[in-house]
Amino acid sequence: MSKINYLFKKFSPVHTAVIWEANQIIEDYAAQGYELTLRQLYYQFISRESFPDSWRDKVTGSKNNERSYKKLGNIISDARLAGLIDWEAITDRTRQLKSWSLYDNLPDFLRTMKWRFAYNVWKDQPVYIEVWVEKEALAQVIEKACRHLYVPHCSCKGYMSQSAMWRSAVRFQNRKEEGKEGHLIYLGDHDPSGMDMSRDIGDRQDLFLSGVTTHRIALNWDQVEQYAPPPNPTKVTDSRAQGYIDEYGLDCWELDALEPSVLDLLIQDKISSLIDPQLMAQAQAHGQYLEEELDRIIKEI
Repeated sequence: MSKINYLFKKFSPVHTAVIWEANQIIEDYAAQGYELTLRQLYYQFISRESFPDSWRDKVTGSKNNERSYKKLGNIISDARLAGLIDWEAITDRTRQLKSWSLYDNLPDFLRTMKWRFAYNVWKDQPVYIEVWVEKEALAQVIEKACRHLYVPHCSCKGYMSQSAMWRSAVRFQNRKEEGKEGHLIYLGDHDPSGMDMSRDIGDRQDLFLSGVTTHRIALNWDQVEQYAPPPNPTKVTDSRAQGYIDEYGLDCWELDALEPSVLDLLIQDKISSLIDPQLMAQAQAHGQYLEEELDRIIKEI
C-alpha cells in the first residue's frame, strides 16, 4: 500500500465522507484483485448512491453528471496528496510506460521466462475466440477474465479503425483455414453509439469475409433490468440517438457501471460455452507437465 502524505490538506465533513467511501470501494475492488480507474470509482459511487444530496443537479435532480465526476476527481486528487488514499489503488491505463526487460545473467533470464511460458491449449480446439471491449478503461477487467485460458483480447477505444478491423479479419480467416470456427465476444455501452458498434463490427467482418460469429454479451437490456446500473441521459446530438430513444427511451447505461466480477463471469461463461471442455482439460494437463519439466531444467543450471 502506498499512502504518502505530500501536502497538508483540510477536508470538510462532506469531503471526508466521500474519501471514506472511496476507500471502502477501493478495498472491495482490491479484494477481487482489481485496480480502479477514476471513472470506475465514480460509477461505484453512483450505483451505491453515495454522493451527498447537495451534488444533485438542480435541473435534472440527478447526481450522475459531469460536475459530480469532476468534484470526485478533485477530492480524490487532494486525498492522495494528503496521504488518505493509496496511490496504487487508482490507475490511469492510457499513460503507461513501456520499458525493456533486462537481466544480470542467464539463470535469472530463464527463471523469469518460466513465468512467460504458456502451452498452446487452443491447438486442438475446434474454435478460435477473441474478446473485445469498447473501452480501454476496462482493459484490466477483460485481461483478468481472459488470462485463465489465454484468450486474445482487445480494447477497441470506440469504433475500431479500418486497419485494426481488417487485421482482425485476417486473423479469423487464417484460423478458419486451420479448420477453426471464429467467435468474437464483444462488450460495450448500452447507448446509441455503443449499440451501433456491435452492428459495425458485424458488418465490417462480413465485408472482409472473416466468417466470424459475433456475440454481444454486455451491456444488454436484460442486464440493465437485472443489475439496474445508474442511467445517463442519452446524448440527443448523437446521430444515432433517435433510433435508440425510440427503442429504449431517454436513458442509456455505461458498461463501467457493472461490477468487474459480473463482467468476469459473463466472459468466462461465454468462453466455456464455446469450447470443448475435454480437449481443454487434456491440454491444460499437458501444459502442467511441461511447466514441471521446465522447473527441473532450471534447477539443473
